[in-house]
Parts: sequence; structure tokens; C-alpha cells
Amino acid sequence: MNTKVVLITGALTGIGWATALAFAKEGAQVVVSGRRDEEGQQLVREIRKKGAEAEFIRADVRREEDVRNLIDKTVERYGRLDVAVNTAGTEGTPGPVMEQTAESYATFDTNVLGTLLSMKHELRVMLPQKSGSIVNISATFGHTGARPGLLSIPPASMQWRDSRGGTWAASRSGSIPA
Repeated sequence: MNTKVVLITGALTGIGWATALAFAKEGAQVVVSGRRDEEGQQLVREIRKKGAEAEFIRADVRREEDVRNLIDKTVERYGRLDVAVNTAGTEGTPGPVMEQTAESYATFDTNVLGTLLSMKHELRVMLPQKSGSIVNISATFGHTGARPGLLSIPPASMQWRDSRGGTWAASRSGSIPA
């Protein structure tokens, strides 16, 4: 059982895309997920060109039924889940707190709730199999905070920074020592 089964949420851009390719290069069986079918199939084709096995499963991490289905289909296909890398995230809209609306905080649904739901269902599989690793991608600002413009850092949305703090806290709270 040397070939690892790796699931990556938010795999259709940036860090998720690069992570999928890196695991493929190492010979993992890679399951990629996201909300856009065309990009998902494109990534699968690219992974398969590298000689690795890959599947795309459409999922929106904000919806528990989607996450449950994602994990169940992964296990149905490969028999287990060895590694989960939760990269799904969104940035929000930059601007002063006084200009934000309740809708502005939808970023938390993806970045925090999506991470929590993913961990819930990944652990549902990993704990009974007595093995597995979960990596939640966050950001340094989620832990340390930052002022826009500090150290020439471009302004980021307050919701993004704060939600990444929630991701960091969820990861710490969900840690289970091996």
C-alpha cells in the first residue's frame, strides 16, 4: 500500500492546482475537487499526462452534502483516504469595516465552514482506518494579522484575513495526535 490516496479541495486554481500536480509527480492517486467542471476535467487530464491516476469530483465545500459525497466517492473509488489537503478558499472584497455588509462575510462560509466540514468528513474516514493526514492551507495573516500597506503588503480583504484566522483556529482545534 505504497500508493497514497490524496484528496485536494479547491484544487482548480493556485496552490490547490500546484499541490495536485506535486502529488501526481510523486505517484499518488489524486482526487481533485472544486466547483467548476471544465477546470476539474482539465486538471485531471494534466495529471493523467504525468502518468498518475486522477479523478475529479465536483463539490462546494460550503455544502455539507457535497463534502459528504466527495469523501464517500473517494473512498468508494480507492478504498481509503490517506491525505487530505484543504485549499478551498476565497478572498472577499477589500475595504474598511464600516463599508462591509453581512453578505461580505460569505468568505467565512468557504474559508472556515468549508474547512470544518471537510475535516469532519475526512476524519470520519481516517479515524476508523487509524491513519491519515489533513493539511489545511491558511495564511500567515490568519495567525498574526496585518495592516494593509504594512511591509509593502497589498491590501487584502479584512474578511479574508479574519477567515484565515478561523481556518488556523479550526486546524488547531481539530488536531488529533497520532
